[in-house]
Amino acid sequence: MKKINFVFTIVCALAFCLQSCNNGKTYAEMKEEEADAINAWISRNNINVISEKDFYAQDTMTTENQYVLFEESGVYMNIIQKGPKYTEGEHAGEYKGKVLGDGSQEILSRFVEVAMQERSDLGMAVGDTLLANMGVLNPDYYIYDEEFKVTIDGTSYSATFQGRSLMYNQYGSTAVPTGWLIPLKYVKPFRTTSSEQVTRVRLIVPHGQGSSTASKYVYPCFYELTYNLGK
Repeated sequence: MKKINFVFTIVCALAFCLQSCNNGKTYAEMKEEEADAINAWISRNNINVISEKDFYAQDTMTTENQYVLFEESGVYMNIIQKGPKYTEGEHAGEYKGKVLGDGSQEILSRFVEVAMQERSDLGMAVGDTLLANMGVLNPDYYIYDEEFKVTIDGTSYSATFQGRSLMYNQYGSTAVPTGWLIPLKYVKPFRTTSSEQVTRVRLIVPHGQGSSTASKYVYPCFYELTYNLGK
């Protein structure tokens, strides 16, 4: 009987700890609040959401402030620049790059990560810049590209951060958020030094497709993100 009571005490203690970590909210409640935060962001920013069917009908492009919703992942994507183009010669207007195929490729990225949800328990408010290596005024604040190696095998995409990594330093994981990899199925990155020509997207990323910390604490993030081919 004492053994049963001891086990019961441990279970209760663990349950109490988990409840305290989540402010007494269930995972379902936290997901619902996350969904509300995403919908509020979409409404506040007058975002036009289209289906994947419409996205393909538009030759996998989006117009200004138009985001395609990928139902399976819950990620929303707006393509700002699909990739660098030739500006002269017989190939003028054509993309220099192509959608990445099977194999491994080094990607150099600039990004801004923004909070989409008020979370007093995490000390974040809507619109807070959580992390950035793009558009930062202080030149001493992380001037390096975020470097990651993506490996593609058919419909399978995986990637790990390499070298200097702001994301790794902050979140302690070399795994690139899966939400970052979804655009690579549609954009056409190519090596360029032009900030206007570089492949650029905006993303709304729910917790399950985000950083390890976002996944743990259940909150969505907005990203502006560039993809530049490495060497």
